[in-house]
Amino acid sequence: MLITILTMGSRGDVQPYLALGLALQKTGVQVRVATLEMFADFVRGLGLECYPIPGDLASVMNSAVADNARQADNPLKFARSFNELKRLGMALQKHFFAACQEADLVVYHPGMTIGYFAAQERGIPSVLAAPFPMAATRAYPSLIFSTGPRLGKTYNLLTHQVFQQIFWMVSRGGVADFWKREFGRLPANFGSPFPRQTRATHPTVVSCSPHIFPQTADFPPHVHQTGFWFLDDEPNWQPPTALTDFLERGPAPVYIGFGSIGDPKQATQTAQLILEALARSGERGVLATGWSGTPEGISLPESIYLLESAPHAWLFPRMAVVVHHGGAGTTAAGLRAGVPSIVIPHGNDQFAWAQRVYELGVAARPISRKKLTAENLAEAIRFVLKSEVREAAKVLGAKIREENGAETAAKIILAAVADQPAR
Repeated sequence: MLITILTMGSRGDVQPYLALGLALQKTGVQVRVATLEMFADFVRGLGLECYPIPGDLASVMNSAVADNARQADNPLKFARSFNELKRLGMALQKHFFAACQEADLVVYHPGMTIGYFAAQERGIPSVLAAPFPMAATRAYPSLIFSTGPRLGKTYNLLTHQVFQQIFWMVSRGGVADFWKREFGRLPANFGSPFPRQTRATHPTVVSCSPHIFPQTADFPPHVHQTGFWFLDDEPNWQPPTALTDFLERGPAPVYIGFGSIGDPKQATQTAQLILEALARSGERGVLATGWSGTPEGISLPESIYLLESAPHAWLFPRMAVVVHHGGAGTTAAGLRAGVPSIVIPHGNDQFAWAQRVYELGVAARPISRKKLTAENLAEAIRFVLKSEVREAAKVLGAKIREENGAETAAKIILAAVADQPAR
């Protein structure tokens, strides 16, 4: 059996799908991961088959399009920034479609709806694999509306439908153009696939713990919130000796990093702000540069360690606090580590994750990037180091570590194949 997984984005976006791929592979099936070629070595190093998709995400992240996406702090900006990403998606459709050939089942990220139509064309099951809740529910609003007003159950349901429509809007044109070129027509039953991923052979699996966003009674059938999908092992990675020496020299430090969302143009300014905040709070720090690059003209005290990157599964449990942008994967890693968080949302769904972890008592009140200062960051550090916040984070972390999200999702996916009538 061959299962193809379609995913793209930053490393944090891709990583949960690799965890899912490994869980599937452990059951004896063949797994093909179609993702950007910049991650090909990473995928193959884990022992998974990679179908490399051409595309330079790093240059996109440094473009005006990425700047707009970073600043998308309301639903209208979110939709507009996604609309600007259409051009990139259109160029990739043929590659993702080709990766689905020979597959017995296709698993796809909500931004890669070509997976649904490729599976439909072949008469095989498809699985929507979402990194965040997408199912329509009356219980709470969708992620991009979560920091807005609470206007009741009907409004909540509508916000989920809008959220789904935005994702469909992004990929619709690319799928249509590709299909017309390839087949001279639109796909059969052309329309948003998300409401259709509610059958035994076409389920939805969500990489999110029900301890964070609950799976409500009014979820559509065959929509499963399985728990987060964590990648624990990274072959050939060893912590730098300088990093382990730094950690051993003193108390657990504060991690601060914004991953692929960091703005290179603000690297030095951001580093100066962070250094002042750590000095004000009296804490040591690990500053992860990520895609922002190394700040220039900054003299680091001995209490600060500058790090390009490290696996969160290894690093975060060794921290006292994790300060991050609120991406789904980074938020999950911080929660699982059982340490308090400070979330500095830059845009999109990050505000929802930031608000939710604050509501759960395991994080400080969110500070948007536009309002971040050394003073309010230092105040947030002092807040999350209070015993009650640290204990709440520890308890929630233990609950999340008991989940086996990737393995649970793998069982649901294999069941979808078993329920499929013979071709």
